[in-house]
Amino acid sequence: MIRWRKGEVVEIRREWDGAVELQVSLSGQQVRALAYPALVGRPQPGDTVLLNTTALAMGLGTGGYAMVVAVPDRLPPDPEGPGHLVKARYTPMQATVLGADEQDSPHHETLRDADSVDGMPVVVADLHSALAPILCGLYDRHGGRPELKVAYVMLDGGALPAWFSMSCASLREAGWLTGVVTVGQAFGGDVETVTTHTGLLAARHVLGADVAIVTQGPGNLGTGTRWGFSGVSAGEAVNAAAVLSGRPVAALRVSEGDARERHVGVSHHSLTAYGRVALARAAVAVPELPGEFGARVSAQAAPLGERHELVNVPVDGLREALAASPVRLSTMGRGLDADLAYFLTSAAAGRLAAALAATGGS
Repeated sequence: MIRWRKGEVVEIRREWDGAVELQVSLSGQQVRALAYPALVGRPQPGDTVLLNTTALAMGLGTGGYAMVVAVPDRLPPDPEGPGHLVKARYTPMQATVLGADEQDSPHHETLRDADSVDGMPVVVADLHSALAPILCGLYDRHGGRPELKVAYVMLDGGALPAWFSMSCASLREAGWLTGVVTVGQAFGGDVETVTTHTGLLAARHVLGADVAIVTQGPGNLGTGTRWGFSGVSAGEAVNAAAVLSGRPVAALRVSEGDARERHVGVSHHSLTAYGRVALARAAVAVPELPGEFGARVSAQAAPLGERHELVNVPVDGLREALAASPVRLSTMGRGLDADLAYFLTSAAAGRLAAALAATGGS
């Protein structure tokens, strides 16, 4: 189940908030490795490191790193301060964090009886790669709302450490995110919570967000079956937003460039998550894409109207807004021009959320 190796750090390649990318000598070859200093300390050139090489051996596109498990000769100090939430529980890498909703938290009193996000628009999407384009739509100068405070609520269906996402770090530096909330088994956000529900409440009442965006972390899991994909959590997030008096906005997963037929047009992930799992009513952002492909997307989305409100969203000006993204746009290895429909659809959901925020979510 785990491929264990020992390697030697050759150099530090680059780093971003919470993560360090290394060049490691391993069995006569050099490979990329990733370390989370908060978990294992900060490796230095010359250090021997214990590695988990499973993702590297499998050639995973999103997470094809050797992961640093320990620096045996230079262990980090024990953590100090409060924090009783254990995440990645009963795995070798279980970690304690201070949850915003736990008793020792300064936010406990705020969250103890909190029961509403006050009509806050909550944009829900399947993939982590939708985060940046949704923000592009939210902040677009044509109909966007650049003054909005936006929080990202990261589910645990993909990567567990929020530190894995370079996009999150860069979006915070650009001022496009007011903070990251990690929920469930995910950890490493600016705010930690136990559930999606308390994550949304923390986004509103701790971070002061006007809008929340909910997706999995990077590296979702799918099996090519109707129900065997981690994105079913998108439907559950719609329910959580609605029960907390939020305004769910469903971002469709749309592709014109995916080689897999089940993801061409409106992905079966969206049709299942929103059409079967989401029991609460959401505003589904249907992009007004041109031509036959646009007609196909509208036709595929139409059955969702039996349960949700379908909102046609113009995409004029969104191509330019996407090109101005402060982070590189990529989904399944495809950039903006290789799958423009995917990014336009996500940005359309952001544009809709901005319009809802302008009316107080009503």
